[in-house]
Amino acid sequence: MTAALDPDWSGPFGLPDFAAVADETFLPAFDAAMAEDRAEIDAIASQADAPSFANTIEALERAGKRLERVSAIFWNLAGTDSNPEREEIQRAMAPKLAAHRTETMMNAALFARIDALHADRAGLSAEQDRVLTLYHRMFVRAGAQLTGDARSRLAEIMQRLASLGTQFSQNVLADERDWTMPLSAEDLDGLPDDVVAAASQAAEERGEAGHVVTLNRSLIVPFLQSCPRRDLREAAFRAWKARGTSGETDNRPLMSETLALREERARLLGYESFAAYKLDPQMAKTPQAVRDLLMAVWSPARAQANADAARLTELMHADGINDRLQPWDWRYYAEKLRRDEHDLDEAALKPYLRRDRMRAATFDVAQRLFGLSFHPITATLYHPECQAWEVRKGDRHMGVFIADDFARASKRSGAWCSGFRGQSNFDGPERPIVVNVCNFAKAPAGRPDLLTFDDARTMFHEFGHALHALMSDVTYPFIAGTSVARDFVELPSQLYEHWLTTPEVLTAFALHTQTDEPMPPDLLGRLLAAENFDQGFATVEYTASALVDLALHSGPAPQDAVAAQDAVLAEIGLPDAITMRHSGPHFLHVFAGDGYSSGYYSYIWSEVMDADAFEAFEETGNVFDPAMAARLAEHIYAAGGSRPEEELYRAFRGRLPGVEALLKGRGLAA
Repeated sequence: MTAALDPDWSGPFGLPDFAAVADETFLPAFDAAMAEDRAEIDAIASQADAPSFANTIEALERAGKRLERVSAIFWNLAGTDSNPEREEIQRAMAPKLAAHRTETMMNAALFARIDALHADRAGLSAEQDRVLTLYHRMFVRAGAQLTGDARSRLAEIMQRLASLGTQFSQNVLADERDWTMPLSAEDLDGLPDDVVAAASQAAEERGEAGHVVTLNRSLIVPFLQSCPRRDLREAAFRAWKARGTSGETDNRPLMSETLALREERARLLGYESFAAYKLDPQMAKTPQAVRDLLMAVWSPARAQANADAARLTELMHADGINDRLQPWDWRYYAEKLRRDEHDLDEAALKPYLRRDRMRAATFDVAQRLFGLSFHPITATLYHPECQAWEVRKGDRHMGVFIADDFARASKRSGAWCSGFRGQSNFDGPERPIVVNVCNFAKAPAGRPDLLTFDDARTMFHEFGHALHALMSDVTYPFIAGTSVARDFVELPSQLYEHWLTTPEVLTAFALHTQTDEPMPPDLLGRLLAAENFDQGFATVEYTASALVDLALHSGPAPQDAVAAQDAVLAEIGLPDAITMRHSGPHFLHVFAGDGYSSGYYSYIWSEVMDADAFEAFEETGNVFDPAMAARLAEHIYAAGGSRPEEELYRAFRGRLPGVEALLKGRGLAA
């Protein structure tokens, strides 16, 4: 095992020595780390001393450090820079790690100690009481109270689910990596220069000549928005939609098996459905509460989308296409309509949205709100395209932030926030190492990297997650940073998006890439006026995915998951020209692991709060109001999971919000 996989990292600011990491060392490193963790757990469980918070919960907080560090390095690499060796390690380790965790969660002697502490909580601080409550709940929900055959069966289920999730993710990555659509010189007619450049760069990265369209969102969406050739749009869209549906990468059988195993898991634990099990510890609590919220949003969104579809159909007919509006038409004609209504298109905006300047904008907002500063670090990172900064508040080291911005064939799609190390004040201060992973199109050498406005919003969103980790200031790692309810974790990220669209940020950082001139006031005004453009479409494609996720997990597992998905879409009346944002066979949030299963709704649940929270700043007349920012920092960004999420939000805002601010913010209010 290399020193790079030891628990004590020796790079700048405690970074791993990425240059020393070798794939062949991961399996032995995992084996050694699991053995060490097992010995530590057994020592805690078998000790003769009566259980105390110190010798049980705090001991658990110290255990498994080597396994935590090895896992952090490997899973970050597996998601951002996969290769056949790493994919094989994933397949080997997913069930082993699941079995290891299940063995810990079902350790009867260990749970007996936690259960005894849970029954007698005298002398604990408020934070310790919260940590104990969450530990006890975690063990119970993982099957600690099961006996006999039920215990054995749950262990089998968890191992199989881990294997299914890994295979699901690898199948989607394979489809996205392997499909390209070559574009001839004639096919490039009508495409904006930045889309042509991105298609050229995509071809170069794959060793192909000329230009290609790939299934990366940062390339295919601009292509669908701008390509005048309907046949090419259809071919690209159909491939995008077909991910995970054919040949060796067909995820449909995996979906059905996953749903059946999740239902069985929930019933073993005493719940009537997997959705009931997953939602019990969330803010939403019940499937009905989630459905009520989603339907409150669905009805006005669908009405708006249907009205928009009629207008787009008129534009298509004016082009001489006497057909029904199709999903591969929507983005193209929506972009035309936006140009007509707001004199605005992506080609006009992108020169003002340089990636490096938008990154500087995320930093500037953090400085103005929270007093953070960002200082470049020279270090060898896990990929040469990554950049790193030390984060400070005054003279205090707050952590390390890493940005991994560009799409590549070895990286899974989407955008996410992850970490190599969490925050703790337990055995002395330990500050986090956080990474934002995106999939922005890279410009050819010598040209600036430009973002779409949606890309810029994604950058702000993921940086909001990063701040949630970087600003964390709790004692125990178990409740640090983003360790909160799934339907609360998107609040800090979605709230941060709001500052992107403030004139204070756009006038300072949306500077033309050639002239350095700020975005003209009339263009800025048109951009802000168009902020809610096509919200019917955006809300419908998201909400349809959330409703399907909820339905698939709310009753008996369907034998044919895709047929069940289609039945839900028919029942809610999904407009013909809109598809789910994530159809089941490539719905990574839901089927590549448990994270967002029965929880995709959480983006809209959090949006109810983020819309209300930003209104709090607007009500002061200053979107950088110092007093409001201090409350936001204390109760949301720094608090981790130290208190129940409802309490944290009330402490910031004084009350819980209703759906009105969300509908107003999306332009869907009556």
